[in-house]
Amino acid sequence: MQAAVTDYPTLYWHRLDEGRVQCDLCPRECKLKEGQQGLCFVRACHDGKVVLTTYGRSSGYCIDPIEKKPLNHYLPGTPVLSFGTAGCNLSCRFCQNWDMSKSREMDTLADAASPMEIAAKASQLGCRSVAFTYNDPVIFMEYAVDTAIACHAQGIRAVAVTAGYIMPEPRVEFYRHMDAANIDLKSFSDKFYHKLTGAHLQPVLDTLVYLKEQTSVWFELTTLLIPGENDSDEELSQMTRWVVANLGPDVPMHFSAFHPDWKMLNHPPTPAATLTRAREIALSNGVHHAYTGNVHDTAGGSTFCSGCGKLLIERDWYELGEWHLTPDGDCEYCGAACPGVFEEKPGDWGAKRMPVRMDGYL
Repeated sequence: MQAAVTDYPTLYWHRLDEGRVQCDLCPRECKLKEGQQGLCFVRACHDGKVVLTTYGRSSGYCIDPIEKKPLNHYLPGTPVLSFGTAGCNLSCRFCQNWDMSKSREMDTLADAASPMEIAAKASQLGCRSVAFTYNDPVIFMEYAVDTAIACHAQGIRAVAVTAGYIMPEPRVEFYRHMDAANIDLKSFSDKFYHKLTGAHLQPVLDTLVYLKEQTSVWFELTTLLIPGENDSDEELSQMTRWVVANLGPDVPMHFSAFHPDWKMLNHPPTPAATLTRAREIALSNGVHHAYTGNVHDTAGGSTFCSGCGKLLIERDWYELGEWHLTPDGDCEYCGAACPGVFEEKPGDWGAKRMPVRMDGYL
């Protein structure tokens, strides 16, 4: 196995006065002195330049169902080789992957692989795609992009699971190499973003509009609903109306259940009824495909035709059941197109989760 690369050169930064540099990758615009790390932990000032310190190193690899990303309209039923690194450029107090995204320890990065090794392993294991997930791939952009390029050479697609918090110039380069994405739209309130993530809403909305208007990336949205924070009828209505008006009715929306974690242990879990209500609000405001997540809800997890209302793809958690799409991705009953990226037949990976090492299975 090739050794991991450290201090990988980056492009999006510039020099300031007094020996400092500014990282221009995300809207945080971290200003760093020699030896300092950005808030993300993985980008740092070394030798007067901003470098990526985690290139080639991962917190682990696992084959997941693509529906776990979650992506319900992208190659349903297929396996995706998933991995992340350490750190994050948001400071979400409710982070569900805090052991990786909040890690400040390099020991978290226990597995090493080059982009070509990742692509080869994905091909060997029959994965249709590779996902950059668990923590935000924006912060390890160079590693993600190089891996996407290597995967494309093997006929494997690249998926980004991200908060979409990125500056305009690197955004173009990053998404130029992605085939699909799930974007966390954490709230429709800048107050929420500032209070609970240390970030702002508008750059995320800008990313979504960019994806819709200027790319061919297939993307879906996820909102983790936290009781008393971002689950009011008013906010959900504002959010879903904005999505329909700015992104169109065919962008799928996922409403997921919060469970107490990280620095929000005193908040109650999200009731299943809240997710159902959010889904109903989205549908009533014109969203064609809205889903519930992190709960057992076959109706809320299944895909229905926006034309005739009949069941197209049945889901029980990550297991697929009935399938009523034509080979062209149209409704078998009325012929209406179902938005997404579909193959002639669904995959049969199911709900399996399989940890992987680059030198074989765990």
